[in-house]
Amino acid sequence: MKYPETREQVKIGLKENFALFALLVVINLFVGSMVGLERTVLPLIGEKVFGLASTSAALSFIVSFGFTKAIVNFLAGRIADWIGRKQVLVTGWIIGLFVPLIVIWADSWWWVVFANVLLGINQGLTWSMTVNMKVDLVTAKQRGLAIGLNEFAGYIGVALTTVLSGYIASQYDLRPEPFYLGIGFVGIGLILSLMVKDTGKHLKLQSRQQELTKSDQQMSTGNVFRQTTWKDPTLSTCSFAGLSTNLKDGMAWGLFPLFFASAGLAVGKIGIIVALYPAAWGFFQLFTGVLSDRIGRKWMIASGMWLQALSIWWILFTDSFVSWIIGAILLGLGTAMVYPTLQAAISDVAHPEWRASAMGVYRLWRDSGYAFGALMAGILADVLNISWAIGMVALLPLLAGLTIAFRMKETLKLSKHPGSLKNRETAER
Repeated sequence: MKYPETREQVKIGLKENFALFALLVVINLFVGSMVGLERTVLPLIGEKVFGLASTSAALSFIVSFGFTKAIVNFLAGRIADWIGRKQVLVTGWIIGLFVPLIVIWADSWWWVVFANVLLGINQGLTWSMTVNMKVDLVTAKQRGLAIGLNEFAGYIGVALTTVLSGYIASQYDLRPEPFYLGIGFVGIGLILSLMVKDTGKHLKLQSRQQELTKSDQQMSTGNVFRQTTWKDPTLSTCSFAGLSTNLKDGMAWGLFPLFFASAGLAVGKIGIIVALYPAAWGFFQLFTGVLSDRIGRKWMIASGMWLQALSIWWILFTDSFVSWIIGAILLGLGTAMVYPTLQAAISDVAHPEWRASAMGVYRLWRDSGYAFGALMAGILADVLNISWAIGMVALLPLLAGLTIAFRMKETLKLSKHPGSLKNRETAER
């Protein structure tokens, strides 16, 4: 996208753009809250309200959410490069308004599935833009911190609303009361987004500061897709790790409430465990993102993938409320180690001119993991049982950690060697 010249002085850095950065952090709190509405309540609605006996059918709302969000992530990055970040952010909130209304009025399960298509669009547009806008505002050495703060806010929103919706459901009913929160979240998020200044001028300044070579100029949508999906070993390995992380999360979202309910836990206690996982995920990102700016990306990602696998097996093979709480916290920590770090690694490699598009491709694969995880978990649970499904899904993060260890290059040093892919590959060596 070509931005007009302006006399307004624009500077890059967290301190220099603190007010706008802080506003974007608050907005992402409400973006995450939209997802938190569903994490405790919706699997139980499928089972208790609509009488879905098949686990695959009950998890269909996650499949619709995951595939839609993945596709919209891919499109959002390219659209943002054309028309600007703010316009995409505001559009996402307008679409999100329909999500709680449809769930409240739904008289069949397929209306709930459709609502999650709209939720996927809402999340793909709004969360993608809060990430890209924060990266636009900060220096290369602040990317991990910026993305960590963004993800912290989003997943604290997920956690708070998860436990709050579970409490409301336990005091009233599974619907409509918990979903009244969603109407308020959309209203606040939309108002705050209208107050945001677009970061196009900051992006233009970053582009001028970083060498734009012929290879960067030739990065069409197809070229970016190929580099981020399979051609570039670092970008493609990050995409696989992101997919594995959210594949695990799609399983946890859909099966954990059913697993704990089958163990005899009440809805309120289920809400606590299910909320602690994204709460830890959000909280620890305050530290993991900035830590990766100092010690590097690669081994934090690999270790985080392995910790996710071990945490799932811990939850599966223990049988007390306290041990499940410990497992949920460790699972959140493992996810926090990789989530901001993977996005920072993508930003290290991609030039500002095609960074949003590369992030879109990465988030396409990452968030398709929600859908693949729900499909895999649902089929395995129907064919075998819920416990087997949980245990087998944990193999993917384990494999992704090994792939990171043997295939990914350290990307933190690339901020000192900006330029073309060729130059960045030389810096890696």
